[in-house]
Amino acid sequence: MDSKRAQQIIDSTTMINVNYHGIPVYIKDIKETEGTATVFPLDNMEHDQLVDLEGLNEVVIKPTNHN
Repeated sequence: MDSKRAQQIIDSTTMINVNYHGIPVYIKDIKETEGTATVFPLDNMEHDQLVDLEGLNEVVIKPTNHN
């Protein structure tokens, strides 16, 4: 993920789903010059981790059609 998109996600008022190598995480902040972000897994909010931005992926949830 590029740093601009990561910052947009941080600044968003809505929850945007992000994974780090398949694990759902919340982005707390980014260090653009270092290419890293501080995140925590959604199931362990006490466990901050410094990760590379390249490992972050936005998850687009498609609505299901119940016709």
